[in-house]
Amino acid sequence: PESTFKLYGDEAREPGTHAANCLQARRLAERGVRFIQVFHRGWDHHSNTHKYLPTLARETDQGSAALIADLKQRNLLDDTLVVWAGEFGRTVYSQGNPNTFGRDHHPRCFSIWMAGGGIQPGISYGQTDDYCYNIAENPVHVHDFHATMLHCLGINHEQFTYRFQGRDYRLTDVHGNVVHQILS
Repeated sequence: PESTFKLYGDEAREPGTHAANCLQARRLAERGVRFIQVFHRGWDHHSNTHKYLPTLARETDQGSAALIADLKQRNLLDDTLVVWAGEFGRTVYSQGNPNTFGRDHHPRCFSIWMAGGGIQPGISYGQTDDYCYNIAENPVHVHDFHATMLHCLGINHEQFTYRFQGRDYRLTDVHGNVVHQILS
């Protein structure tokens, strides 16, 4: 209906846009699909952040917010874990120069947002130093992140193992701990 396109924005009418993919994700969740990935192609830029970032934010903001609102109004959000993440963090500078406003790859600190599926709404957890270079408060290792996601999906990460070369492995290695402070 027209109200759906109003919620997701005009771009939701164009196949392949982020908004259309978010709408498709909601439709898949509504039909019981258990894992859905929505991908955005263009976050990897190392210069001209002031030029490109506003465009990327406009491309993703309304569709992402609509997905959360739509899942909530259809009573699907409590049973759906939404995770917005990249594969690594970004610095606030480029190529080691604090005067170039780019976004170098940075494995030490990165932001992820999560909604639904048992996550406490409206909180921030963790903090970086003033330079966004090191973790200053409440570090979350990738194994902790995975343990928390698995917990939200009803899977005990300590019992979820797979055998490889004669040894049992866990996705969370031996270090993962559920971050209970972000759970509702």
